[in-house]
Amino acid sequence: MSSVAFYTLGCKVNFYDTEAIWQLFKNEGYEQVDFEGSADVYLINTCTVTNTGDKKSRQMIRRAVRRNPEAIVAVTGCYAQTSPGEILDIPGVDLVIGNQDRDQIMTHVKNIQHSRQPVNAVRNIMKTREFEELDVPGFADRTRAFMKIQDGCNNFCTFCIIPWSRGLSRSRDPKSIVAQARQLVEAGYKEFVLTGIHTGGYGDDLENYRLSNLLWELDGVEGLERVRISSIEASQIDDKLLDVLNRSPKMCRHLHIPLQAGHNDVLKGMRRKYTTEEYMSKIIAIRQAMPNVGITTDVIVGFPGETDEMFQAGYEFMKAVNFSEMHVFPYSKRTGTPAARMENQVDEEVKNSRVQLLIDLSEDMQLSYARQFVGQTLSVIPERSAKDAPGREVQHGFTDNYLQVLFAGDDSLQGELCEVKITEAGINECKGELVRVSRSGQPVR
Repeated sequence: MSSVAFYTLGCKVNFYDTEAIWQLFKNEGYEQVDFEGSADVYLINTCTVTNTGDKKSRQMIRRAVRRNPEAIVAVTGCYAQTSPGEILDIPGVDLVIGNQDRDQIMTHVKNIQHSRQPVNAVRNIMKTREFEELDVPGFADRTRAFMKIQDGCNNFCTFCIIPWSRGLSRSRDPKSIVAQARQLVEAGYKEFVLTGIHTGGYGDDLENYRLSNLLWELDGVEGLERVRISSIEASQIDDKLLDVLNRSPKMCRHLHIPLQAGHNDVLKGMRRKYTTEEYMSKIIAIRQAMPNVGITTDVIVGFPGETDEMFQAGYEFMKAVNFSEMHVFPYSKRTGTPAARMENQVDEEVKNSRVQLLIDLSEDMQLSYARQFVGQTLSVIPERSAKDAPGREVQHGFTDNYLQVLFAGDDSLQGELCEVKITEAGINECKGELVRVSRSGQPVR
């Protein structure tokens, strides 16, 4: 039996794509083996969001070549899309295929097995208008299913290379999404995470069909308990979306809404499509529609031209928004983007000290948000067993509003909807006590 090994860098969309590519190999009778061992085919799914992503991708490609020089080494993903020539210059690479045409991978692999001629299968992704349909009937993680509903981005933020590696926004056919949803419910999944490169842009290229329409269709899928939106822009949250969040019991009380900067001059330099005032008004509307919602965000610190005053104003703005968590990144020059050529680049030490201030603020807000729920009973879907006191079985899972919770219980609870009373708040993890399991509706003794 032939074997294949995967290595995935980057975002959740890449991990979804790898899962889809694995299905193609599986259908041809391949077994999946560990990347650190010997395989007949190595596939590296690359990232190019930063220069470091490129470097790490090259390291992993070289590692695969060293593991088994006789193996076919195939490279896909964002770095493959933007720099196929750089990758083919690495001795031992057999196939480079970008973020499209991946349903042809097996044909390429078979041809290479016979000819041993390297293949560059990368096309201009900016001309692609169709969503790449790849089937994923299941995931290694049996509790949360990721559903890719969209690819590409039309925003062209000045710090970001992704439109050039993923192309323009393309939406998946709603019928295909709902069919996959039913298939995944049949396979035992209770929570779906809707993901994409610009998830909230779903429907931009469809006729009279938006993300809110899709959410109502998923709300009607029997057996589905939770729908989580992986990320959405403030500008994409309209009244119809607020109505779904308000009225559908399946929508998770958690939204990830990237802010990137808390000052209008910096947002303008980034070419973001909102002001801080507009962002705040959307947050207020969301909290009215969905009380106790957890709102997480991304922030880039030290964008070119960000002064101490701008940073301080941003800090106060983030404090006023009162996020439940912030993912904080120092600005990193990405070759090929307008921001990398800007003057007024911020000193690395200044960036790092600002990052630390925002991480401290994030932890304060995280703890403050979690404390609201002490004494309340929330639903948790355990994902894995966790380490705690010796001899005590403990489960780890997420509430619908994205609190990580540890509570005593055995592995049979994984994937089940458990009612858990929160007993202790923490920055990254809360503790709780199991009250009942919804599969039987009976208290657990």
